Amino acid sequence: MSLTLPVRQLVEFLLRRGSIDNRFTGFDRANEGARLHRKLQRAAVTEHPDYKAEVFLRYQITAAQVDYTIEGRADGIFTAPDGITAIDEIKTTALPSTAITGEQSPEHWAQGQVYAYIYAEQNDLPTVRVQLTYYQIDEELTLRFSHDYTREQLREIATGLLEQYAPWAQRAARWKDARRESLAAMRFPFDSYRPGQRAMLTAVYHTCAEGGQLLCQAPTGIGKTISVLFPALKAMGEGGPVFYLTARGTTRAAAENAIVALHEANPGLTLRSITLTAKDKICLTETHECTPEACPYANGYFDRIREALWETLDADTLTAQTLTDAAKKHTVCPFEMGLDLSLWCDVIIGDYNYLFDPVVSLKRFFESAGDYLFLIDEAHNLPDRARDMHTESLLKSEFTSAKKLLGKGKSRLKTALQKVNNALLEWRHRCEKEGGSAKTLIRPNRDEELDRMLSRLCEPLEAWLDEHRTPDETHGALLQLYFDVRAWLRVAETFDDHFVLQATAFGSDVRLTQLCLDPSAFLQQNFALGRAGVLFSATLAPPSYYKDLCGLPDARAVALKSPFPQQNFALYCACDVSTRYRDRDAACARVADYLAGMVKARTGNYIAFFPSYLYLDKVRAAFADRYPDIPVLIQQSALDEAGREEFLSRFAPDPARSLLGFAVLGGVFGEGVDLAGSRLIGAAVVGPGLPQVGARQEQLRDYFERTRGSGFDYAYRYPGMNKVLQAAGRVIRTPQDRGVVLLIDDRFSAPDYRRLMPPHWSHFAPVYGCGELCAALEQFWRTADADSSNPEGEEPPMQKSEHDV
Repeated sequence: MSLTLPVRQLVEFLLRRGSIDNRFTGFDRANEGARLHRKLQRAAVTEHPDYKAEVFLRYQITAAQVDYTIEGRADGIFTAPDGITAIDEIKTTALPSTAITGEQSPEHWAQGQVYAYIYAEQNDLPTVRVQLTYYQIDEELTLRFSHDYTREQLREIATGLLEQYAPWAQRAARWKDARRESLAAMRFPFDSYRPGQRAMLTAVYHTCAEGGQLLCQAPTGIGKTISVLFPALKAMGEGGPVFYLTARGTTRAAAENAIVALHEANPGLTLRSITLTAKDKICLTETHECTPEACPYANGYFDRIREALWETLDADTLTAQTLTDAAKKHTVCPFEMGLDLSLWCDVIIGDYNYLFDPVVSLKRFFESAGDYLFLIDEAHNLPDRARDMHTESLLKSEFTSAKKLLGKGKSRLKTALQKVNNALLEWRHRCEKEGGSAKTLIRPNRDEELDRMLSRLCEPLEAWLDEHRTPDETHGALLQLYFDVRAWLRVAETFDDHFVLQATAFGSDVRLTQLCLDPSAFLQQNFALGRAGVLFSATLAPPSYYKDLCGLPDARAVALKSPFPQQNFALYCACDVSTRYRDRDAACARVADYLAGMVKARTGNYIAFFPSYLYLDKVRAAFADRYPDIPVLIQQSALDEAGREEFLSRFAPDPARSLLGFAVLGGVFGEGVDLAGSRLIGAAVVGPGLPQVGARQEQLRDYFERTRGSGFDYAYRYPGMNKVLQAAGRVIRTPQDRGVVLLIDDRFSAPDYRRLMPPHWSHFAPVYGCGELCAALEQFWRTADADSSNPEGEEPPMQKSEHDV
């Protein structure tokens, strides 16, 4: 049996001991470490002219009847002054320098030793030196330790490690062999394909098998989740895993359900999946503090995790509940356990963050490119989410409050806080003097002097947090400030012409934002880490916009037809109403009349989507005055999960009285909500969903006008129409559904908006006046009732399943 094994994974798995302690491995250490690695490597070239950085090494070796391919990147290789070849293993750490003895982490020596063994074998070297270079980040101190080994000693060390790992390797190899055969025989979990589904399966399969990227616009009803998972697994081969990434937690259930369906349709299927849950949501303690003193699940984690992993790997489907139960049994952190288990899984389900966020992405997978398949659910959300991941803000009041919480007396920390506060105060004065009525300034460059002050603030902040670990108000505020400062400095490292610096004063405060305008370069790098990427959604129009902003200029784009009969779906546009900002107040009564006309045409549940809470309230007031007998339901701002479920529970099947929900376009009810059948028979969308005009959107408009010649489209029209199409998609969810969508604004009839509508909206019908709408709806519902009584009209014929892709 054979297995490819990264060297770092091998040594850390076998030799790491002790506890999780985020004081020394905490926020953004990996990214900071990578930057410092590059700095030390550049410095090493000065001392050793032949110094080669990031040398990829791979070697095949048999141990305990396992054929291993061990591989990894040595941080540096050079010739020492005495002529001996040296392997340089660089580690950055926040451990106090007194604790850095060179013996505190045996896995560091082992990593260098295995690299040295590979290099000695490949270059016929009798002796190789292993050098550990530690960089203490707070004290900016470099410490080096070295030891010479013969090739025989290195071979003995490497072989011993591989023999120790053999039971795990044998288990992984057996699983991989069984998975290959199992996936080859795997059958599609349903007896037939929905219309359009086979075309989607085929497109996804070819992309995953051949490599590259695919943008797939697939309307509701095709069965998008199984249509990407099934062909991706068929195409996985010896590679993988498959990453199924979502924009929100509620859509992960669809992927979990698809995995369950595959297991049920294929008894004995060798396929292991895991759902990764955010640390705060799965944490088993109230304080969420990852230190051995505060958390029993962190204390001794690395001493217990191997036993926990071995037992938990008996399960095929690792959900949040599975991880929680196993973590309690073995007293290990469920979040970290999930990350460790992911290395043994074939499908990894989780948030976009795990690939695209530079702080929380899965470094254990993505330190270099691999044979991964990325499936991006609801991909219309990706550009904005990525933009947010690379945007960071600071408030002056955060530093003022932190200084006050420290109380009286002098300290290095208070001095550093005061310097940052003074710099931000200067920004506030500039905004008030030069920023016009909005008190906002935009600058094309970062504030390098402020960044230096923030960098110098980190050391005393870390020292204070290490000394004061009681979870009180002061500790919480300073910990959050530390996170904010580190995040700011991370973005500052990448600041280029894709960014602007925005400063806005309000009251006695000022907010500074490093605003990412164009995330395409970052996303392009992310997608390059895998073999293939499939981005799918019901709304990816125009494809050129998404290919551009996702950094995929060469991606293939396909748009599939709706599987549902067009006659089941009425689409009208109130073309005699303008909801432009200047016209909104005057239009309230007419909007209310149109909503009432839609609701009165047939008893049922409806939702009206508005561009803002403010306009929602104005139309609701007008509606209540004119139609007090129609029950309404209002979306409140900042709904929690319980509030969301309470709202949706009111949309019961076959209601005796009509219900009209008032919701915000682009909010939690605008997408990812499945109210099938009679739970929702109509939706109104008030206005084309254009984002509110402000400094941020205007910067986007200016940037894309300058770089693409399409500023208004990129900043306003395309994002707005995406929200409209998502909201409208809440209505027709199954082939039996009948429903109506009412667009209220004359702009919907303009060519620039019509061209963004999907093919199954070709029957778009303008109406002028409530009387015309009521007459049209009366005819639609009469025809729908007649069709529903005809069994042949219930559902279009399905293609017979051929199972194989």
